Amino acid sequence: MGIDMKKILILTAFALAGLAAAQDTPADPAMDSTTPMSAADHFTRASELAVQADVAYPAAFYDRTLWKAAVDQAYTASTMSTDRAYGAYLAQLYTKTQWWINAYNAWSNLDDLNDTEKQWASLSAAKLAYIALQRGDRDSAMTYAQAGMDWADSQSLQDIMKRLQ
Repeated sequence: MGIDMKKILILTAFALAGLAAAQDTPADPAMDSTTPMSAADHFTRASELAVQADVAYPAAFYDRTLWKAAVDQAYTASTMSTDRAYGAYLAQLYTKTQWWINAYNAWSNLDDLNDTEKQWASLSAAKLAYIALQRGDRDSAMTYAQAGMDWADSQSLQDIMKRLQ
């Protein structure tokens, strides 16, 4: 390996280490304050963190520091208030971060889903149906697929239903 390649590898390693360290830093040092936050405050903070996470990460997963903080703030808001918007936002974040079972359960707990929410709920059901089918659990796959179809029909759900027949 030539000198230039060695320098490139070393610099790349330092850059990756810096990115990894940045992801492990607390998402919100201001949250250490002793001032109690309202449900609306948690909801606002969840929204702010989600915007930051969208910029910071190429893919949304709960295990990323900013996504975890956003979901956790949304969860807190939804448990502090019966405001439907808080529960819907939490379900949306679960869906976006691909936490399928929590997304499915959150969507299932909401009434009067709008068309976009029905699509997200259906997606969570389709993902769970596919996972169940992959592990050979045809009964669960059928349950999830049918729930997804009740929310919104999709090609994925149709394909899963065909495999279950």
